[in-house]
Amino acid sequence: MRGVRFVQKVSSSRGFARVAPYVLPALDRAVHRLTRGKVLLSAQLLPGVVLTSTGARSGLPRRTPLACMPEEGGNSWILMGSNFGRPGHPAWSHNLLARPDAVINWQGEDIAVTAGLLKGEERAAVWKAVVEFWPPYAAYQRRVEREIRVFRVVRKHAER
Repeated sequence: MRGVRFVQKVSSSRGFARVAPYVLPALDRAVHRLTRGKVLLSAQLLPGVVLTSTGARSGLPRRTPLACMPEEGGNSWILMGSNFGRPGHPAWSHNLLARPDAVINWQGEDIAVTAGLLKGEERAAVWKAVVEFWPPYAAYQRRVEREIRVFRVVRKHAER
C-alpha cells in the first residue's frame, strides 16, 4: 500500500503532469504493440485500455492508452479526460464527442464500444467513485478550470 501512495503522490505533482503525457503513452503504445496487445505498462498500476477512436477532423484511427475504471458486469468502463491535470481536454475526448463508436483493447481483447459523456448527477456519482478509485484525479481537477470529462464506454452487443 505504501508504494501505491507514493505513486499517487508523484502522479499528482505538476512535474509529472509536464513529463508523463509525452513519455507514458509512447511507452504504452510500443509495449502494447510489441506484445500483441497482451501487456500495457500503465495497467500494472491502474487498469487500462487502449482506445481506438476515429479522429474528429481527420477521420483516421487514433490509438490512445488510457487508465480506466472497469464497472461491474464487464460490459462498461469509465474513462477520465484528465489529461494529467493539464488545461485542455485531451484529443481523444474530442474524438469520442464527435464519433462515439470506438474500440477498446481490454486485457488483450478488442471490444467494440459506444461512448457517452456523463453529465449532471450521473457524472457526480461516477466522479466520486473515480476519486475513491484513484485519488490523484481530485488533484488534477483542482489544477484546471475546466470540468474533467468523464465517459462511460459500453460494449456493443451483437444485433439479434
